[in-house]
Amino acid sequence: MKILVVGSGGREHALSWKLAQSERIQTVFVAPGNGGTALDARLVNVEITDPAALADFVVAENVALTLVGPEAPLAAGIVNLFRARGLKIFGPTREAAQLESSKDFAKAFMQRHGIPTAKYQSFSDAAQAHAYVDANGAPIVIKADGLAAGKGVVVAMTLDEAHAAVDHMLSDNAFGDAGARIVIEEFLAGEEASFIVMCDGKNVLPLATSQDHKRLKDHDEGPNTGGMGAYSPAPIVTPSMHARVMREIINPTIQGMAKDGIVFTGFLYAGLMIDSEGNPRTLEFNCRMGDPETQPIMARLKSDFVTVLEHACNGTLDTVELEWDRRTAVGVVMAAAGYPDSPRKGDVIDGIPAETPECVTFHAGTQLVSGSLQTNGGRVLCVVGLGDSVKMAQKQAYETVEKVHFNGAQYRRDIGWRGVK
Repeated sequence: MKILVVGSGGREHALSWKLAQSERIQTVFVAPGNGGTALDARLVNVEITDPAALADFVVAENVALTLVGPEAPLAAGIVNLFRARGLKIFGPTREAAQLESSKDFAKAFMQRHGIPTAKYQSFSDAAQAHAYVDANGAPIVIKADGLAAGKGVVVAMTLDEAHAAVDHMLSDNAFGDAGARIVIEEFLAGEEASFIVMCDGKNVLPLATSQDHKRLKDHDEGPNTGGMGAYSPAPIVTPSMHARVMREIINPTIQGMAKDGIVFTGFLYAGLMIDSEGNPRTLEFNCRMGDPETQPIMARLKSDFVTVLEHACNGTLDTVELEWDRRTAVGVVMAAAGYPDSPRKGDVIDGIPAETPECVTFHAGTQLVSGSLQTNGGRVLCVVGLGDSVKMAQKQAYETVEKVHFNGAQYRRDIGWRGVK
């Protein structure tokens, strides 16, 4: 069978890589893909991004199933379009994707359905937002309402930072329409975890837990990024915590959407903050797999992912049991010079070693130019090491990272540090 994966990042490379391992797969198309998917003989890049043209391609090529990686096509309604044409696709509809595409929608939804989260207020007027910041003090969190490629969140530790963020989003129009409305919420302290499940409309299948590292530099310093690395499993999510998150957050979200007249299908990602008393609260929802969490999660998945996806599309996820590699996976992101504000493109990449059972390198911001592999985005690569402990997985990942070279490469040297601690 043939499968189409929509997207061009590290998440899509990891999903395509996993799908291509199935004996049932003839071809995995990736639209538009990247340098890494271009170099993989089992994958075929397709230079199409328009959803209607992708639907035509699926019909022409007799593609059995489409999997959507990034948030933008989901928010634009690619699932609605494909389903209207009777094409099998896994992801949320435009209506369901509002859980991610509008922070204001998500916060109001959580409040309405009693899902634990930070208290908040939404603003489109800068003066009112500044007054709210002054009244509540710092630390405080400022979020652009719409999609901002992982860069629309400022965790302001001082009032000056908070006021600057309000001005940046509302007055300077830094994120365009996405930042025309902002959500200001209380700062939550604790340890973060990424809790990702698959939903078929009624059944929920949890994936392996993971923990992302949002800050650019070691010791969680520097600006927020799209994510500088992740590891799986996350020790903070104990079996009892897992049960509690399913009971208090995931199931009420799927049921709440249904009550509101929206059937949720696709990946649901709850970004959690677990406080010192062990109470989980929802920082945000994503309606897709996380990036870079997908890379270590896919590296650990032993089940045939094609079969899992078919069950997800057919409403039979309750019959699936996933098998996981017992090892820990640590994924280290190598980012371009100038990331996150102004990543440089066009630097030549060399030294990526061949995949081994202990280490695999997924591409994100890469492209092939006349046979030369070059940087083409902020997060360039994600090197995933596997080992019997976090420390051993780190060793595998960082030994590979040190072999890879491109000018200005930046990466954290402490991915998985909470797991070691």
